[in-house]
Parts: sequence; structure tokens; C-alpha cells
Amino acid sequence: MTPKVVVTGIGAVTPLGATADATWQAILAGTSGVHTMDNDWAEKYGLTVDFAAQVDPQVVPEKLKRVQAKRLDPSSQFALISAREAMADAGLDETDPDRTAVAWSTGIGGVWTLLDAWDTLQTEGPRRVMPLTVPMLMPNGPAAAIGMEFKARAGVQTLVSACASSTESLGHAYDLVSSGQADVVIAGGSEAAIHPITLAAFNSMQALSRRTDSPETASRPYDVGRDGFVMGEGSGTLILETEEHAKARGAKIYAEVASWGISNDAYHITGGEPGGKFALRAMQEALDSADLTPADIKHVNAHATSTPVGDIPESVAIHELLGDHVSDALVSATKSMTGHLLGGTGAVESILTVKALQERIAPPTINIEEVDPEVHINIVRDTPSELPAGDIAAISNSFGFGGHNAVVAFKSV
Repeated sequence: MTPKVVVTGIGAVTPLGATADATWQAILAGTSGVHTMDNDWAEKYGLTVDFAAQVDPQVVPEKLKRVQAKRLDPSSQFALISAREAMADAGLDETDPDRTAVAWSTGIGGVWTLLDAWDTLQTEGPRRVMPLTVPMLMPNGPAAAIGMEFKARAGVQTLVSACASSTESLGHAYDLVSSGQADVVIAGGSEAAIHPITLAAFNSMQALSRRTDSPETASRPYDVGRDGFVMGEGSGTLILETEEHAKARGAKIYAEVASWGISNDAYHITGGEPGGKFALRAMQEALDSADLTPADIKHVNAHATSTPVGDIPESVAIHELLGDHVSDALVSATKSMTGHLLGGTGAVESILTVKALQERIAPPTINIEEVDPEVHINIVRDTPSELPAGDIAAISNSFGFGGHNAVVAFKSV
């Protein structure tokens, strides 16, 4: 019999706070983490987008020693901070190294390290390039930092599938625990890619919102006036272990990880399949693998990036998945507050899904003035909505460039 897999610890660093709880409280309050950036990038590089959802710059110096921070790319800094919080939250001061694993993700990796090193090479020459440049820029840098910190010897792996990355890592963590390959898995994802080159590139493909006059309202999933996503950054960590292992040590349990699903559109490198049928396949697989029915799903944390073409296919897929029960499921689009954390988004949104089940409350979606008439799902708007008592389930969706679709299903405990 496959053992139950549960979440026993959470940690987060987001534009809304330096901890999971601070982020959750800001989410419930409907707070926007999007602001005009305090730099000269727009003027210096001629950027038409001068806003993003950034982590408070004081977080890293407050949480990491200067020497350690200097040897880590920002994506690894965020990862280590959130992992420490999650392990402490789980009460795991010590684990068996041979039974502890890391399943981590990033969508882009150490872009700041790479481009800073390039600037140094050009201006100061090769002798001034930092010796640790490659370990800092490599995509598995965050996973390696976590693995060394917590002596995880059962495997330290990095999955990269754009914006679906950390949801896939949670699925991989589920597989590691349920198959008996590890007792404890530190799972999640991080991203720190708010940089002039990424802003310019995303803007060039017309993917970013250009609401420079009102950045805090720029991310508006499902709104008829949405015009693109908002760049975000940060990290989310969830600790997964078997229910038996958790109960044996008296750990608190947030929720059960019921199963997960995965698919690929094989349609376009940046655009999802317009009908949402392969997004639907991933959702259906998550339900089928967990023996869940549409009637069980009372909450959905949607991928919903606020792009003109991206929001509709997912809403169509959710509607088709739930059928007659679509009005019973409360849909939250939390990127309206956090922005889009790319490879870190699935982990952070899974934390919010777990908290929603634990506290029986679905977060709001802010900035919706008029719902797109093509959207026919039950969106939570402006203020949180209560979830029902009893045994309920929820799903968290993530979709990434390349056609990657990943969905994790959670059950209440």
C-alpha cells in the first residue's frame, strides 16, 4: 500500500514578506507586492517597464551571514532562507542524512551571477572574475546549497521546466517519499531574475504588463483589461514526509499531498495550447491518481498570469474538469499580489494552497474590475472566502514555456 505523503513544514521569501506566515497574512489582506523599482534601469536602458514584485533588499543581510551570501547567487540565497524556515517549522533539527533528499527547481538560475561576471570580464579582465562564478550560476546551485546545509544524501536534484518547475519538483518529492526512497524531502523552487535583460526580453515578446502609471494594479488575472504578467522573485519550500514518519515524531501536519499530474502541449515554445486540453489532462491525472472526483475539489490556486491569451485556456480546462461542480470550487489567482515568480511560483502557490486547506479560507484575487466574459469559473475576488468543513481537496496549477503542465493535488487533514 502506498504510504500517505504529508506536508509538515513551510517556508517562503516573497515580495510580500520574508516568511511563509508574513506572505500568507499579506495575501489574505489583498496586498500587492508590485512597485516601481528603485533603480535607473528604465532610463539607462530605455525600458518601457519600470516595475516588478521584488523581495525586500534587507531580507538577505538579515537572514544570511555576509560571507555566505557573497558565495551564493540571489536565487540560492532565497532558497536557503526559505529552506531553513521550513525545516525549523517542521521541527527537523536533525534528520538521517541517508534518508533526506532535496527536490528543487529554478526556471532561469543564476542570471545575476552570469551577467555580473560578464561585466567584470569586460571591464576588469579575467583575473577579476570570481572563482565561484560557475557554482553560483549553475541551475542546481540552490539545490546544492540546501543539500549541503542539511546533509541530504538521498539525492539532490534540480528540475527545470520554466514556470512549471517547482510544481514538478513537488511531484518528484512526492514520488521519492511515496516510493520509500527518502523519509524527508526538502522541496520547492526559487527565482531571482528581475534584471534589465529579462525585463527587456519579456517585454520584447509583449508578455509584460505596461501599466507604469499604476503598477500595484498591473497584475489582474481574468480581468478584461489584463495586458501581461508582472515579474516577481522569491522562494518557497515545503517539507514532505510519510504520514507515519511525521506522526512517529509528533510533527504537525498541514495537509496531505494526494498526488500530481503532468503533461505537455507540444504546441508552441511560449504559448499554451489554446483549448487547454493538455492542461486539463494534467489536472485530470492528478485527480485520478489520488482517487479524487470533481466534487472533492473545493479550491484551485490557478496559474493565471494575467496575460491576454494565457488565462482563458486554463479557465476552460478548470471548467471542463469540474463540470457540474465548477461553482463549488473557489478559484484564487494569487499572482495578482505576488507577481510571477517563474520557477519559484509553483512552490509558493502550493504553500498558499496548503494554508487555504488548513485554515479553510481561499485567498482573494485582486485588481479585477470586470471579469472576461470568456471566463466561467468561480473566482474569489477582493476578500477571502470560506472553504467548507469536512474532507476537501484542492489543486495548484503551473504551466511553463515549452508546453510544460504540472498540477499537485492536496487533501485536508
